[in-house]
Amino acid sequence: MRLADLMGPFLGFLARAITGAQGHWLGCPPSNEQRIYIANHQSHFDLVLIWAALPSELRAKTRAIAARDYWTKGKFKTWLTTDVFNTVYVSRTRANPDEDPLEPLVEALKQGDSLIIFPEGTRSNKGEPMPFKAGIYHLAEQFPNVQIIPTWIDNVQRVMPKGEVVPVPILCTVTFGTPTQIQPGEDKRAFLERTRAEVTALKPGGWKQ
Repeated sequence: MRLADLMGPFLGFLARAITGAQGHWLGCPPSNEQRIYIANHQSHFDLVLIWAALPSELRAKTRAIAARDYWTKGKFKTWLTTDVFNTVYVSRTRANPDEDPLEPLVEALKQGDSLIIFPEGTRSNKGEPMPFKAGIYHLAEQFPNVQIIPTWIDNVQRVMPKGEVVPVPILCTVTFGTPTQIQPGEDKRAFLERTRAEVTALKPGGWKQ
């Protein structure tokens, strides 16, 4: 058995031990069908927390999106995101103006993978998500039959605040909401504002069936 095969379950166990990581499926049950999970982004620990909250049978086909410039700095980060989490790397800067930053995500979806995306594009400690970037809209346009699952990560900013590298034991939850898709005739601005509101509504005390 590869070390990466052991590291994944170990990190899941560690995340649950530190945070009590619980997945609350309020709007849908866990499912093997292809999905795009869109979540608020507060910490580098977000990826591990969502991954730990997913049932083990979903992890193999669920890939997180990560910034290439950050997560390929150093052999350990590269190994962790490549061999353990099977990350899809995206470039935050384009050396070639003709390069499509969404191409790796499109290819992953074409292969049938599910994705974990943080549509804000960067981490925020303001309590509510910043405006969503347009990438998720373009993916929803190209893959209208793939369910989009609003996801709220709670308390993780206290586990590993921006700039910190050592996690602090704090109870965290990951809440999965009602599946959504792009609506007929829905423009980019309306879609981004609606999906951001659906993610924000999952904050503790804010979700309504």
